[in-house]
Amino acid sequence: MPTIDLTGKAAVVTGSGRGLGLAYAHALAAHGASVVVNDVDEAVAERAVKSITEAGGTAVAEVVPVGSAEAADRLVSRAVEEFGRLDVLVTNAGILRDKVLWKMTDEDFDTVITTHLRATFTCARAAAVRMREQGEGGTLVLVGSPAGQRGNFGQTNYAAAKAGIAVMARTWSMELSRANITVNAIVPVAATAMTETIPAFAPYVEALRNGEPLPDFLRKGEGFGTPEDCASLVAFLASEAARGITGQCVGIGGDKVALWSHPQEIRAAYADGGWTPEALADAWPTSVGAEPQTVGIPAPKTPEA
Repeated sequence: MPTIDLTGKAAVVTGSGRGLGLAYAHALAAHGASVVVNDVDEAVAERAVKSITEAGGTAVAEVVPVGSAEAADRLVSRAVEEFGRLDVLVTNAGILRDKVLWKMTDEDFDTVITTHLRATFTCARAAAVRMREQGEGGTLVLVGSPAGQRGNFGQTNYAAAKAGIAVMARTWSMELSRANITVNAIVPVAATAMTETIPAFAPYVEALRNGEPLPDFLRKGEGFGTPEDCASLVAFLASEAARGITGQCVGIGGDKVALWSHPQEIRAAYADGGWTPEALADAWPTSVGAEPQTVGIPAPKTPEA
C-alpha cells in the first residue's frame, strides 16, 4: 500500500470545531498536515486545536462565520501566515433550517445557502487563487450529502446547496486542471447530531455515544459509521496518491466507499418533426416514462424490517 504522507502541507477545514469537520482535521493532522481549524465558537475551536496538538499534530484556530469573501480571505491568509502556504481546502461548514416548502422562510433559505453554497464558492475561490500563485497544485475537497444527490423531504435549502456543490466540483475540476488542483465532492454518512434526528438511526447513534459498536448491517449495508470512518477519504484525497482523481463525487460511511454517478440520460424517444403534447402523452408510458426514477434518501433497512 502507498504511504499517505501529508508532511509539509497546510490545510484549512471549515466548520471543524466538532463532528465530521473535526474528524477531517484530525485525519489531516495525523498524516502530517498543518491545519487551520475554523468554527464560529471560539471555545469550540480552541478545544479542537488542543485535541489535535495533544495528539501530536499542528493546528491553529480561525474563528469566523464562513460565507463572505472577507471570511474566505481570512482563512487562506491565516494558513499562509502560520504555515507559509495552502495546499488543501475542505469546505465542511454547514447548518440546517429544515422546513417543508410552504413553511420555509426567505431567511431559512438564504442562511443555509450562504453557509453551504456561497461559502463553498468564496472559500474555494480564495484557495484557488493562492494555490495557482504557488504553482504547485493543490486539493479542494467539497463536502456534499446524499440529500444533494437524491433530494430529501423538508430540506429544500440544504438539498439544493449540496446539489450545487456537486456540480461545482465537476466544473472546477475542469477549470483548475491545468493548475494541477484536484476538486472532488465527498458524500459522507455518519453518526452525527443531524443523523440522530432520523428515528431509524437514533438508537444506534445513542448506543455509539455510550461506547457500543455499530452493527454490521449499518456499517456495510447502509454505509453508516462514525465521523472518523469518513475522515480517511479526506486524507487520501489530499495526498499524492489521489493526484489523478478529480471531478468525482465519492460516498463514504462505515465500511463502505462508493462512487456516485454523474446525472445522465437513461432512456430516450424520438418523433419526426418534434413532439406535440398529444404525442408525448401517448408515448410517455411505454418509452421515456416506463421506468421513473426514485426520489429521496431510502430509509435504512433494519434487520426487523
